[in-house]
Amino acid sequence: MAQILLIEDSPEVHALVEETLRAEGHQVRGARDGLAARQLLREVEREGIDLVVLDLMLPHVDGSVLLAELRHISDVPVLVLSAKDAVYTKVDILRLGADDYVTKPFDLTELTARVEVLLRRRAAPVPRVLEHGALRLDPAAGRAFIDGVEVTLTATELAILHLLMASPGQVLSRPRLYEAIWNQPFPGDDASMKSHLSHLRRKLREAAPAEDPIETVWGLGYRLRAVPAQ
Repeated sequence: MAQILLIEDSPEVHALVEETLRAEGHQVRGARDGLAARQLLREVEREGIDLVVLDLMLPHVDGSVLLAELRHISDVPVLVLSAKDAVYTKVDILRLGADDYVTKPFDLTELTARVEVLLRRRAAPVPRVLEHGALRLDPAAGRAFIDGVEVTLTATELAILHLLMASPGQVLSRPRLYEAIWNQPFPGDDASMKSHLSHLRRKLREAAPAEDPIETVWGLGYRLRAVPAQ
């Protein structure tokens, strides 16, 4: 059973999602406008919230603003629900720190599956600290470092980095990465995976400008290469 914060302004959608999540055994708290949501989001760590389900088009405060504010205080997984289906919108929201993005209208079975994946990832057994060159990952703390300098990553970016660091020198395909993280068959051309990888690479390059730690092996996938210590 998980503690889920549901932020959705449509009474019909809110009631449907809440009923579905409760039927799965979860406890659900809710807000239907941006101001009420902002108050609840400030307490996510103290209240032990395991997952936030967030609509974007909210009264008073837009969901994207709330997401950006949340990422300053918490790495709790966020699943975005939105009628905005443009690829550039999805990419922007994922770059802000969302862990998944589901467009409306949606299938409730798919929604519950995505919720389960995010919750399972959060509750996974604590793995050991990984090191590769100057790169260090502490999965238990959800923290990554290059040469001792912390690189702030979202939960999904940490999961991708963890997979790469657990298989140093090996090429991991996009389907393998996608299926390991989302526990679903690879859809063939997934904008969210591309966005998460791009954002992760940018953050790592900013911390280590002389080297791109993630190497693209054309036609095969991605491989982690060692970042030399400065």
